[in-house]
Amino acid sequence: MRVRLRGVWRPVLVVIVPIALLTIVGMVWLWPSGAGTAPDRTQYVNATVRTIVHAPCASDDEAARAAGQTDCGAVVVRVTSGPDTNQDVTTDVPSGPGAPALHEGDDVVLLYLPDTPVGETYQIADHQRGGQLWVLGAAFVLAVVAFGRWRGLSALAGLAVTFAVLLLFVVPAILDGEPPLLVAIVGSAAIMLTVLYLTHGVGTSTSVAVIGTLTSLALTGALSWLAVRALHLTGVADEQASYLGVTHDVNLQGLLLAGILIGSLGVLDDVTVTQAATVGELARANPAYRFTPLYRAANRVGRAHIASVVNTIILAYAGASLPLLILITDSGQSLGRVLTNQLVAQELVRSVVGTLGLISAVPITTALAAFTARRRPRAETEADDAPRTDHLSALAREEHDSAW
Repeated sequence: MRVRLRGVWRPVLVVIVPIALLTIVGMVWLWPSGAGTAPDRTQYVNATVRTIVHAPCASDDEAARAAGQTDCGAVVVRVTSGPDTNQDVTTDVPSGPGAPALHEGDDVVLLYLPDTPVGETYQIADHQRGGQLWVLGAAFVLAVVAFGRWRGLSALAGLAVTFAVLLLFVVPAILDGEPPLLVAIVGSAAIMLTVLYLTHGVGTSTSVAVIGTLTSLALTGALSWLAVRALHLTGVADEQASYLGVTHDVNLQGLLLAGILIGSLGVLDDVTVTQAATVGELARANPAYRFTPLYRAANRVGRAHIASVVNTIILAYAGASLPLLILITDSGQSLGRVLTNQLVAQELVRSVVGTLGLISAVPITTALAAFTARRRPRAETEADDAPRTDHLSALAREEHDSAW
């Protein structure tokens, strides 16, 4: 991580340090005890498919006909973990929507049901795909490091921090019965403070991006709260949410708000970091720029960025909800009825509120960055420009010598 304490502006630290302290206090206060997390009693074992015996379903098998199943054969698998390791067991060919297509030699995951009758103890649940995911993850890491080098390594470290906060704090705290919106705010602040400084270094530009992200995130939270209340969204819009509401004491409306905040954070920090860096580069390129022309020039870059990112947000939510959109469109309902359906309205709120927060991030961060850039001492600006100036002078000398 590259640390540049020389460029940190003291008034910025006056804002950052209290926020960091409040985030630490919030995490300690909301840290999950584990009391609300029920242990998973489902047992899974690994196995390898040895043979598949296909057979047509019996004409009197009403369950198979209702499920549209035509293949009622059996699968012989060799169990590779669990109580029956190295033994062959027979189970039914999986059926139904999303059932895994099997071939001999496939590595599969079995659902182990010891309390069921003989012959139904094991059921094929899914393919094993751990090895393939490790290969894909290794390719991802190599590509990031090869292109980003040390900056790529710091980005990977930031990604690890994000996963750690989500899996060790946010999700367990919500399951523990803590308010989802408050947990999301504290978790988002922890992710942002750690990841931005870890990835981009400690400096004025990063601090400005942090403040801009926090301000825009607060505005996004307020807008999402107003929208959810005004549209009477309950957060119970699909089977997963309904199941979670039945099995756990979770505020689903708060969970919806938390999801909007966390989803917006990933795009917000991209915009704020870009705007802060743009202002810094413009200020170094033209030291004569005062606040107003510097703000206007950077804002033009921000408008171009927003124009492309807005479409990205809508497409991301549409892609994630494509099966839902197909089902609702195929229902023959009017466009107004489709748009006001809670499932669609919930995604519209995510998209619109996230976009409004994103739009607000550009002028807020640009103004902060332009103000701090003009407040920096001239000695710091000249020191930052020195390597660039020396490099340009060396290039000019080389061109002059080659001309002669």
